[in-house]
Amino acid sequence: MGKIHQLKDSRGRNERQGMQDFPCLEGITYLDSAASSQTPNQVLEKMQHYYQHDRANVHRGAYALSSRATEAYEEARQKVADFLGTEAEQCVFTRGTTDGLNLLARTLPGQKVALSVMEHHSNLVPWQQRPGVELLWIEMRQDGTLDPASLDEVLNQKPDILTLTWVSNVLGTINPIGEIAERCRAQGTILVVDAAQGVPHLPTDVNQLGCHFLVFSGHKMLGPTGIGVLWGERKQLDKLPPYQFGGSMVGLVTREKTTFADLPQRLEAGTPPIAEAIGLGAAIDYLQGHGMAQVREHEKNMVAYALEKLRSIPELRIAGPQDPEKQGGVISFQLGNVHPHDVATILDRRNVCLRAGHHCCQPLLRRLTDMWTPGARAPLALLRASFYLYNGRQDVDRLVDGLQEARKVFDRG
Repeated sequence: MGKIHQLKDSRGRNERQGMQDFPCLEGITYLDSAASSQTPNQVLEKMQHYYQHDRANVHRGAYALSSRATEAYEEARQKVADFLGTEAEQCVFTRGTTDGLNLLARTLPGQKVALSVMEHHSNLVPWQQRPGVELLWIEMRQDGTLDPASLDEVLNQKPDILTLTWVSNVLGTINPIGEIAERCRAQGTILVVDAAQGVPHLPTDVNQLGCHFLVFSGHKMLGPTGIGVLWGERKQLDKLPPYQFGGSMVGLVTREKTTFADLPQRLEAGTPPIAEAIGLGAAIDYLQGHGMAQVREHEKNMVAYALEKLRSIPELRIAGPQDPEKQGGVISFQLGNVHPHDVATILDRRNVCLRAGHHCCQPLLRRLTDMWTPGARAPLALLRASFYLYNGRQDVDRLVDGLQEARKVFDRG
């Protein structure tokens, strides 16, 4: 495995060491890992090996090729389980975070659902579709953290389900899942955690988190698209009815009735994303090779450096905690009254890639608008820079240089 030097030295020396693992990064500054991370060669090679040497369906064939495919697929599941500190049977492969949240929104009982204003649309829209649902909203403070008074008020209403992001994809806010989980358990509220921005960046032990369910995606943690994981507490998973029906998830099928397979197959209808699961396992190997504690420490250093540099730019306003200890590797901001899409276009000319818009969080952007510019009719749009283990200080410097150029282009300097 090619080591990425930034994890040992965030000061900027030899920061391209190990970049041969990420061919897509050649010549660009990639600051959009919160949307989708880059994928190292090691992951691609594992997936290619499956297609070239083990290409067969899983759990079905009584021949060596299928057996090898099944072994690789289930080995990937075990890697996921070890990564989370749990058992393989509790890890259900999905198409991604959105798929996992839809599964839960359609199968968990209860009509009173609590969620925060900082949720991604994937953790809002599925719950809105439940017939007769009552949504309870947890508000946030000016610094982008959950409002404790609002949290108390919502929990006092004893919701059936509380669904919450671990790390905000816009603000970077790290929510205190462990503390909230204790309160949920004490009153019988099921806690669902959207960990799409958490698992790829923070050391994760589901036992310490204490939630009932947790979902995340492979493509945000160096893996391929089209693969994700739903983890559940065993006694809670046992209660979930099948989400989809077809092959692989059945026990006995007669003309009159069907019995269903044990977990996790009961929730994995049809041919699964085999190569993608193998790729996710390889991505976990890559992350484990660096150590998640070091990944987290590197991102804290990156955020601290980026905050320092961005604060030096006149008229730039930053959303969120602005504290490396309280946020993940995400910083969202405005550059005066210049539209983020215009700024992003200027940066793209410099091969600096970052996100601009509402980031699939329109209620959050509406709330920020009310905080920053009360009475404004149109909600804010924000620029977002997000970091991962392959970023270094030179990437921040290029971002800042591009923002300074944008100020000049739009006569802000």
